[in-house]
Amino acid sequence: MTRGGRREDTVVPEAEFRSYYGRPILKRPTWKVPDVPGYLFLGGTAGASATMAVFADLTRRPELAGAGRRVAAVGALASVAALIHDLGRPERFLNMLRVFKPTSPLSVGSWIIGPFSALATASAAAELTGTFPRLGRLAGIGSGVLGPAMCTYTAVLLADTAVPAWHEAYPELPLVFGGSALASGAGAALCVPGVDHRPPSRMGLLGAGMEIAALRRVEQRLGLAGEPYAAGRPGRLLKLSRALTVAGTGLTLLGRRSPVASALAGTAYLAAGLCTRFGVFEAGIASAQDPKYVVVPQRRRGAARS
Repeated sequence: MTRGGRREDTVVPEAEFRSYYGRPILKRPTWKVPDVPGYLFLGGTAGASATMAVFADLTRRPELAGAGRRVAAVGALASVAALIHDLGRPERFLNMLRVFKPTSPLSVGSWIIGPFSALATASAAAELTGTFPRLGRLAGIGSGVLGPAMCTYTAVLLADTAVPAWHEAYPELPLVFGGSALASGAGAALCVPGVDHRPPSRMGLLGAGMEIAALRRVEQRLGLAGEPYAAGRPGRLLKLSRALTVAGTGLTLLGRRSPVASALAGTAYLAAGLCTRFGVFEAGIASAQDPKYVVVPQRRRGAARS
């Protein structure tokens, strides 16, 4: 198109995603690092270990059951400590237990971690002291029943926020956290000498497959909202997690009868679990700070509805 002998450019320039005064559209989550990623990792490891202990008890593997109960208790207590440190005051955690609201993932999560931690600690204490063995076993069964919820409720909690990378991945995040928790729980058991490593080896392989497949699905399905999982610091952490997970599975398959290989596989699984939690957490923070991850998906949803 020309006007007055001059050619005018009719191409509309690309929109720049900015907000007033350069501030993000969403408020950045104020959760502390490493408190919250550590809380995610420790709670998942504890939940998987408690459930593994129940199955080990049912299949008459007392050493493995005892190891699972101890890991569950230590992980649960450390997870609560990390959460309280993030909250700032212990009474804030107790205040979350004042009511039970089924529609609130935070309220439901508080009523998962509280009873789970008490039951896991009671079970481990009964075993270590040799007192009240029946009550200790019942407490262990209770914590094992709550174990799967302990592994995955934090994923629901993150997905219930407005943070794009977390909210858009709500179908896959529980699978990512669940698989990572299985691998981490298996890793802790593989590091304990003198126990039957066959069940945790199988559990680690299952968890590793779940985690890798779910993360790949997140990156492929989310499109733009999935970019933070593959770029920058979150991308590096998740790539490292994937490499450590693959290394753990390889060591598990190649060294089932080697205590050294089992310990190395367990260490790789645990390190991978830490990287996964930190990577997912950092991806959410990155998506909240960049306006395009908020604006573009909203526009696409609006266009699809119209």
